[in-house]
Amino acid sequence: MHEGVQASWIAVAVGVVIVAVAYPLAPVVMRLLVGASSPDSAAVAADAAHWLRIAMFGVPLILLSMAGNGWMRGVQDTRRPVFYVVIGLSLAAVLVAGLVHGIGPFPRLGLPGSAVANVIGQGVTGMLFAVRVIPEASGESQGFRPDRPIIVAQFAMARDLIVRSLSFQICFVSAAAVAARFGVAQVAAHQLVLQLWEFMALFLDSVAIAAQALVGAALGGGRLTIADAVARRVTGVSVVAATAMAAVFAAGASLIPRIFTTDDAVLDAIGVPWWFFVGMLPIAGVVFALDGVLLGSGDAAFLRTATLTGALVGFLPLIWLSLIFDWGLAGVWSGLVVFTVIRLATVVWRIRSGRWRQAGVVPA
Repeated sequence: MHEGVQASWIAVAVGVVIVAVAYPLAPVVMRLLVGASSPDSAAVAADAAHWLRIAMFGVPLILLSMAGNGWMRGVQDTRRPVFYVVIGLSLAAVLVAGLVHGIGPFPRLGLPGSAVANVIGQGVTGMLFAVRVIPEASGESQGFRPDRPIIVAQFAMARDLIVRSLSFQICFVSAAAVAARFGVAQVAAHQLVLQLWEFMALFLDSVAIAAQALVGAALGGGRLTIADAVARRVTGVSVVAATAMAAVFAAGASLIPRIFTTDDAVLDAIGVPWWFFVGMLPIAGVVFALDGVLLGSGDAAFLRTATLTGALVGFLPLIWLSLIFDWGLAGVWSGLVVFTVIRLATVVWRIRSGRWRQAGVVPA
């Protein structure tokens, strides 16, 4: 439990640093991302910077929640984290509708209202995780004091996952920057479908988290056949779930986007990324499940290398080539497809090689 306290300290400290650095840079970053592709670009950049400056105050709270998810998953307490996250997300969902549109007793704040709602929801979730760690830490001799050796060790163990996460973010930020240069409607369509992709990533991650905990426990106990069985079963469940959702999104291609926007230009642009998104879901079912298996086996270094390879060989080159040759959103989403396929090939190869099965090792 002492590890969980130290992870929480790291989350808060890193979150505060991110806010301190990013707040003054938000307008510059948004201008670089949006560019000057249309007369509306300056207004879009200004609105985005204002939204970002509000939303970034949720970063320490998000990181606190992620730390809580991590240590509670480590002790195989997987129910309460879901409960905490659902409470925060549900509150944010209600507040977004109220604060953006001024429904009921809420003031009409427009776009900034969504940022305010997210920060409040993230705050509730973060505080629930913080409250959960209090009774655990109170019973230990060191209590809540930061423990420098453990914090340094956690940073060392996390470096592969940090590099992997940065690879994802660099790719997605680059994709947004390129999409913005094709026009306001194109970047709006891109971001709308990307949010659905991230929603599905979280959905499939719920299966991967189960794999991570079960595989770690099986390998830690030297039960290799059980670890293999978990890998097969989780992959099957994930693929079925992803394929079912792909069918839902395919059937609702003309209806679901209208839940998010009524802008004709955006709706016209959505058609391109939408079908890339639908086609990738079954592939993602395998990728996310096996990601969970490999994380459960402590194979973070391999996942780091696989992600970097996909980013440098597939995603980033195609994103920027789509800008140079004016391939539009088809080029951007082709990059995401190649990135996902490369990840599929690497994780399947790793599982088939058997090198991930490190019996007797329980990932920290």
